[in-house]
Amino acid sequence: MPDTKVYLLDGGTLVIDGYHAFWNRGPGGELRFPCYSVLIEHQDGRYIFDTGYDHDHVQRVLPFEKPLQTPEQTIPGQLAQLNLKPQDIDYVINSHYHFDHCGGNKYLTEACTLCHAKELEACECYQPFEHLGYSDLSFAPELQAKRDGAPAEPALDIYTPKFETVTGDQEIAKGLWLFETPGHTAGHYSLMVELANRRPMLFTADACYSQKNMDMMCISSFHLDPVASLQSMARLKELADKHDAELFYSHDPDSFPTYQKGSAFYS
Repeated sequence: MPDTKVYLLDGGTLVIDGYHAFWNRGPGGELRFPCYSVLIEHQDGRYIFDTGYDHDHVQRVLPFEKPLQTPEQTIPGQLAQLNLKPQDIDYVINSHYHFDHCGGNKYLTEACTLCHAKELEACECYQPFEHLGYSDLSFAPELQAKRDGAPAEPALDIYTPKFETVTGDQEIAKGLWLFETPGHTAGHYSLMVELANRRPMLFTADACYSQKNMDMMCISSFHLDPVASLQSMARLKELADKHDAELFYSHDPDSFPTYQKGSAFYS
């Protein structure tokens, strides 16, 4: 049985204000932060956890986030560096459906998409203040057409994604764990990967942006439920202690440079 391998796929960067990254704590001013995806080569297939943002969408809808993304930092570009094609991916797991975590789903048309049942519901029925977060539904043309009351985009209308929804904590494959960490969104998941030769890797996704957020126990301003968000951060600490897992943060400009990326992998 081959060992599980984990690759981190660099998806470029975005900008937010420090008061959004560290809710009401700051300091304020522009903070440029990374976005990345997680590729898992497993005996049961290839999984991608989150797919980053789509540059054209952000430039059109959220230009104030100043996206910096080269062609090599798209999902196809990152996979090509590993001699893979989008068609080689079997499963996409989305921690949640904010635009910077699902923008590359549209390339992975052969994959089955896993998400929390509440998250798929939120795409159609989100709170008004979540509008920009859920602004990119290109991964689900039928949902987008239904929400917008307009025909699906011609370039995407041949794409009918296969969704599999789950709830609760789940071991979706041997050593691949989804843990419920709601608050940032209604159906947010974090992912833990058990490996043969190192500590488990626990990917917080947006339940915790950075080590600084965790140290301060300070959530970001983009949340559905701030109390649940804090509870999920505390849960991540507990899970890391319980499983002796290393936390990998979703948008940490300080930690990200220390992560192995590209053709380097964890196993």
